Amino acid sequence: MVDTERLEKIIEESGLKKKFIAAEMGLSPWGLARKIRNCSEFLASEVNVLCRVLRISKKVKEEIFFS
Repeated sequence: MVDTERLEKIIEESGLKKKFIAAEMGLSPWGLARKIRNCSEFLASEVNVLCRVLRISKKVKEEIFFS
């Protein structure tokens, strides 16, 4: 399960719009929202793109997506 609160905080602090992040990941804003809220699962490739866009470190990535 995704640590929704932590991921939302990182997105907010980044200053990037979710619409932009979703487009970078090849998702609709709705699709991204469903994944953040744990309604559907992130693919490994989506996690990698999200972490690149948000500049999330490997350690934080593991804490958010694999805890």
